[in-house]
Amino acid sequence: MPLSILDLVSISDGSTARDAIAASMKSAQLADQLGYRRLWFAEHHNTPNLAASATALLISQAASVTERIRVGSGGVMLPNHAPLMVAEQYGTLANMHGDRIDLGLGRAPGTDMMTAQALGRSSAEPQAFAQSIYDLQGWFGDGTAHSMPIVSAVSAGTNVPIWVLGSTVNGAAIAAQLGLPFSVASHFAPDQLDAAIRTYREMFSTEAPTAQIDRPYVMAGINVMVADTDEEARRQFTVVEQMFLDLQRNRRRKLQPPVDPESLKGQGGGDEPMLRIKAVGAPHTVKTQLDEFVDRTGADELITVTYAYDPAVRDRSLELLAKSWF
Repeated sequence: MPLSILDLVSISDGSTARDAIAASMKSAQLADQLGYRRLWFAEHHNTPNLAASATALLISQAASVTERIRVGSGGVMLPNHAPLMVAEQYGTLANMHGDRIDLGLGRAPGTDMMTAQALGRSSAEPQAFAQSIYDLQGWFGDGTAHSMPIVSAVSAGTNVPIWVLGSTVNGAAIAAQLGLPFSVASHFAPDQLDAAIRTYREMFSTEAPTAQIDRPYVMAGINVMVADTDEEARRQFTVVEQMFLDLQRNRRRKLQPPVDPESLKGQGGGDEPMLRIKAVGAPHTVKTQLDEFVDRTGADELITVTYAYDPAVRDRSLELLAKSWF
């Protein structure tokens, strides 16, 4: 079972975006050495604690400092972008870094509505989304879009693989009908996890003109924090719990240091429902929890999400997880 990583390039209190990007690139090199399958960067805007905004630039830098690991987007929120520009960017990445680039696509804004307007966001309707994917595949193939006679020389022949990201039954149905691999965002939107995976597998079609795989392929997201003891991992996991508590309270802060887990319960936090898909503990504890998640979902691949106030804690988690899993 391959393990992958989703990085949102978190910015800790007292640090800068520059610091966060540098730490992210160091972690990318470690993940490459440890044997993780792929490293994806998310797209977020108007978020003070995340530096994952210009996804293609982060991918290019990470690919430059690694050798084996696949690097991609988890994902590009396609309605925020002109599809031709996406084709040109990811075609350029493939030409620069070879066959290690993935293009994960989502329909969500990745931000608030005001910022979405500033980005020039277009329709996120399934039909428009599917047409954009069809055109992207044309630009990655012979270089010509299927719906218009526009050529993209820089992306032609790169055949960048496309994934559909989603968290609901609707997103799963789109991925299935397009015949594309599906990455389910269960790490922050777990409510429809089982129904989404079931829908994807039941509706999967190899007959769509966009189909690029011959059977369903599911990559499921899970929050992970591994430490030397269960207690220390639980304490470190309060970093992301505080972040989600801040979201509920509309409090705009960078990542905060870990705290006593019991102290969050007094603030109305702890055991956040959006974070219930998680594996937190010592290596043997996390291994058991991941095995249970695989049994539940039948996922073909897991993509892990780890927030840490101290980048060294995140890197230690990556190391402990790799040693217990691979």
